[in-house]
Amino acid sequence: MSTETGAVTGSDNTRIHNIGYRAYDGPRLGRSYARRSLYSQSLRGSFGLGRSAKSKVLPMLLFGVMCMVALITVAVAMVAPDATKLMMKYTDFAIYLQAVIGLFIASQAPQSVSRDLRFKSVPLYFSRPIERADYVVAKYAAMASALFILTVTPLLVMYVGALLAKFDFADQTKWFGQGVASVTLLSVLFAGLGLVVAALTPRRGFGVAAVIAVLTISYGAVSTIQAIAWETGSAGAVQWLGLFSPITLIGGVQTAFLGATSAFPGGEGPGTGTGVVYLIVVLALVAGSYAVLMRRYRRVGL
Repeated sequence: MSTETGAVTGSDNTRIHNIGYRAYDGPRLGRSYARRSLYSQSLRGSFGLGRSAKSKVLPMLLFGVMCMVALITVAVAMVAPDATKLMMKYTDFAIYLQAVIGLFIASQAPQSVSRDLRFKSVPLYFSRPIERADYVVAKYAAMASALFILTVTPLLVMYVGALLAKFDFADQTKWFGQGVASVTLLSVLFAGLGLVVAALTPRRGFGVAAVIAVLTISYGAVSTIQAIAWETGSAGAVQWLGLFSPITLIGGVQTAFLGATSAFPGGEGPGTGTGVVYLIVVLALVAGSYAVLMRRYRRVGL
């Protein structure tokens, strides 16, 4: 009897219940849909959309600061007597507002990638029809797009304001195009560097500090050394020192190829020959950032 009772008890404990799960017979959207969804989610998250109200405060505040500076620039030009152009060049805008741009990428790059690393959700992405390259491309494109929106919107405000002020259409269009080309390159470079630094640690606070150090503190250090070189008569070294900071790299490229005014000491930026070196370094950093991200996610995606 005891044996029979035990058998009955064992069968009760291992009973299988039908809880209503059904097989999925619908369409499989595949990798491209997953990649687009990850891009869209990451882009919206960069501005706090789809997240808590607290997460929207900083990115929207920084976006508002950028647009407010552009509006003030337009307002000053409209009220100034005999003004024929804006007080700030389109190519100068991102250079002057680099602290705001740096704070944006420092706060949003860790949000984009550090949380996935911290909560070990990257293998879950790769368990679906999405590959490592899809994840890296989607995250990189989303961060570059967010930076482009942040930087090109105030340029558009300035351009529309200049046309409303009846400044020369041809000149404004040419200068606006140069500004767009500059912030496009800046967005791709800063997005790559910011994501690489943020992806090295799952701790968001460390990621924020490291991104600020790479993008902002490096500019202060390079500018200081450039000023010292200029004052000590080593003017030839000023241009080459600009290769060691992301923002001076962008400044050098736009000075050489986009008609921008150099912010280097003495106002002497790189010429076309040196500008080619600047452009090669920028492109190498972009390609290197992608390669480092691919290597990083080869390790954590297992």
